[in-house]
Amino acid sequence: MDEALLRSLTPGVLGILVRRGADFAAAEDAVQDALVEAVRVWPAGPPRDPKGWLVTVAWRRFLDATRADTARRRREELVDEEPAPGPAQPVDDTLQLYFLCAHPSLTPSSAVALTLRAVGGLTTRQIARAYLVPETTMAQRISRAKRTVSGVRLDRPGDVATVLRVLYLVFNEGYSGDVDLAAEAIRLTRQLAAAIDHPEVAGLLALMLLHHARRAARTAPDGSLVPLAEQDRGRWDTAAITEGVGILQAALSRDRLGEFQAQAAVAALHADAPTAGETDWVQIVEWYDELTRLTDSPVVRLNRAVAVGEADGPRAGLAALAAVDDSLPRHTAVAAYLHERDGDLTTAARLYAEAARKASNLDECAHLTRQAARLNARGGRP
Repeated sequence: MDEALLRSLTPGVLGILVRRGADFAAAEDAVQDALVEAVRVWPAGPPRDPKGWLVTVAWRRFLDATRADTARRRREELVDEEPAPGPAQPVDDTLQLYFLCAHPSLTPSSAVALTLRAVGGLTTRQIARAYLVPETTMAQRISRAKRTVSGVRLDRPGDVATVLRVLYLVFNEGYSGDVDLAAEAIRLTRQLAAAIDHPEVAGLLALMLLHHARRAARTAPDGSLVPLAEQDRGRWDTAAITEGVGILQAALSRDRLGEFQAQAAVAALHADAPTAGETDWVQIVEWYDELTRLTDSPVVRLNRAVAVGEADGPRAGLAALAAVDDSLPRHTAVAAYLHERDGDLTTAARLYAEAARKASNLDECAHLTRQAARLNARGGRP
């Protein structure tokens, strides 16, 4: 069973059902039923036209559910309108679905959660981790969003800012390595940039390109994580960096600074440094100050503490870290790094081991465990 194929076909199948008149919540349920059926029967006999097969099965499941509804007249109209099975037209509805899911009847957070689940292909657990909330809380939020749009015709495009947030979270999940969605997020953001003249769309595209340019250097041959400071910069994609920097400069010249442009500026400063030691950390701190002003995000303040530690010394970094909520993911790992920089290897080793136990994926856990073992092997000696 090709799970990547199923994931890539899902938005198009969902879009076809919505265009045929299905409300979003019912269409999403029908598509999920079709995917379950595909997992059951395809291994024994895969169809020649996988998308057409999914459309046919999902539409029939939708009609079955509709027949049980009290709206008899509408039900009969939908049955009469059922098209004959056949090859599905090659239409890419993904970006349109992102906008439709950002419906005015939903709060931005609910719209993002619903889109990530229904169109982005992320699990409830992955979405909860991105939002820093328990999985049960996110499951309830998604259920409420589906109930809100149940029976609502998604014919009014939503807010650009909400769509950008969805694309950003999809890219981050893909970049983490759990699900390879980063390239798809870049493709959709390129589509959006071509359709809308908006500096934050350009800022997000630049940010994605600059981060994606480092992807080949993020893992060692054995699959282990390689921190930014230790990456082989010769493996970075210079074409993607050049494109990202060019897009960012054009966006910044419009003097309409936003969160994604500021984040891209930080990434560009990392990309511009020939070596880790030549990174302009003072300017990076200034950009994090701008980000703090724009978002007041605890994650931004955590990253700023690292930058302060590099620019002004580890004790200044620890002082900045003290103002950040210590329950935040990666807080313990940052504290370990700054204590190591300050020469307190015993505390650093203990914190690395604690951070490993809190890690959200196996690669990060393994990396932090190796850091703790490295310092313990030195016996606390600077």
